[in-house]
Amino acid sequence: MGLMIIFALVTLFAGYGAFSALKNKNVLGLIFGAGTFLVFGWFTVMTVLHSGYPAAH
Repeated sequence: MGLMIIFALVTLFAGYGAFSALKNKNVLGLIFGAGTFLVFGWFTVMTVLHSGYPAAH
């Protein structure tokens, strides 16, 4: 459960960072931000699909 939460937070922050880099016309920041968003977003989606949404018992 903790891994999915960490992946989701990294995905959200990377998306914000990529958007901010796009507004500031920072190409290197955009590349790294978008790459991180795509990779960790993929991990988040696959973790949810494979393990299900975490719920406290």
